Amino acid sequence: MKHLSNEPMKLHTTFRVGGPAEDLYLVESADEIVRIIDACEENDTDYYIIGNGSNLLVSDKGFKGTIIEISNNMNNIKVEADGLYAEAGALLSAIATTARDNSFTGFEFASGIPGTLGGAVTMNAGAYGGEMKGVVEYVDVLRNGRKARIPGSDMDFSYRHSRVMEDDLIVLGAKLIFSHGSKDAITAHMKELRDKRNEKQPVEFPSAGSTFKRPEGYFAGKLIMDAGLKGFSIGGAQVSEKHAGFIINKGEATADDIYKLIRHVQKEVEDKFGVKLEMEVRMLGEF
Repeated sequence: MKHLSNEPMKLHTTFRVGGPAEDLYLVESADEIVRIIDACEENDTDYYIIGNGSNLLVSDKGFKGTIIEISNNMNNIKVEADGLYAEAGALLSAIATTARDNSFTGFEFASGIPGTLGGAVTMNAGAYGGEMKGVVEYVDVLRNGRKARIPGSDMDFSYRHSRVMEDDLIVLGAKLIFSHGSKDAITAHMKELRDKRNEKQPVEFPSAGSTFKRPEGYFAGKLIMDAGLKGFSIGGAQVSEKHAGFIINKGEATADDIYKLIRHVQKEVEDKFGVKLEMEVRMLGEF
């Protein structure tokens, strides 16, 4: 376990913004997570758990408390007969590559999502017609400091939601089940999706992925584009010119720039179309 004091959160988020966390721990096991949480609760210290910060906007003022980062030190992937078991810190891209190398099909959709398994399970991440709900057999979690195993059918998966959010669970790992397929076909499908993502999404700029959830009956990106906001900027934050559903850090953006732009987009879309855009990105700290 590694401990960092006053660690800039811009080094731990894909937006590349965020002030310092008072304490940040890079954990290696469930036992370490429990010890840190116990200490935080004993000392009445706020804490927050992250993966690789791919769906997170941290305040410029930072976070007055403890960040527990589950990433590189909890990222093992184990090949099993009918799929893979991965720890919460494993990158989705690494899981997809391991699946491909073992001729497992069913995870190609996630190969380009810039997140960890823990975050993907928590929010039922999905893309290109696939989602975590379709591949999770069971999830290992911490619940009130104790390990538990929850069947995928009991995870209450829905659009960008799971019971992790409701029950204050901490994802430790998950068993993913796949079908056997042709390695060449899997490789080709992953390339097709990667090319599509590179063509349509602003992968060359720091972002947190899709900024807003899909409103029922609409597409967030089209609403934003139709509101005339594609390319609109506040400070270093910009509505992507490639895909209006993404807010990007075009260079030296602050968290405040991004937050102000999010609020502006929400107001303009609601004023013009009567649709409320709900953030997919989570916010941490004081704004």
